[in-house]
Amino acid sequence: MKKLLFVLCLLPTFLFSQTKLKDSVFFQNPIFKGMYSEVLEEPLWVEYVVKCPNGSTPRTGMDFFTVDSIKTSDNKDYENNIYDKGHLAPAADFNCTKEMLFSTFTFLNCCLQDQYLNRGTWRLLEVHERELSKTATVKVKIVLVFDKKSIKLPTGATVPSGFYKYITVNGKTTKYFFKNEKPLSSDFKLYIVK
Repeated sequence: MKKLLFVLCLLPTFLFSQTKLKDSVFFQNPIFKGMYSEVLEEPLWVEYVVKCPNGSTPRTGMDFFTVDSIKTSDNKDYENNIYDKGHLAPAADFNCTKEMLFSTFTFLNCCLQDQYLNRGTWRLLEVHERELSKTATVKVKIVLVFDKKSIKLPTGATVPSGFYKYITVNGKTTKYFFKNEKPLSSDFKLYIVK
């Protein structure tokens, strides 16, 4: 009986491990959409329109959650390293309601982002996009870069080596590129690329 119980406990793990991981899976919720790589356990890209430049819903008690239908990274990938759980579609852009804010906390919207980049220049660019959205519609697309320099963590997720961020306002797009490392400057304008 104990052997049967042990086998039944291992069966879901075995079946999941036998499932072929997908290179890319499209996802969408009411506030953002994107493509996710189960192989890399990271988003490939995320796209959104800033909705709440003046929102004030608190994020107290919220943490990232996994999704049953897509194999994502999880909390273990962010332990004991220099990477933040970097929101791609920023929580502050969607804090009009608790429901909107909570929907940004999916691991589908989370990447392994250098802590200094996430809390520094990247954050300042997010503030800038919210300022722009007070007078215009602001569309944003973030594309993660994976290459030979990308590190695969022992926990399974792959660290992106960089990020392209496209901000479109009134039909004009500005393109930024950030290496996934501590930025040399807090001036996000220095990261504009042609």
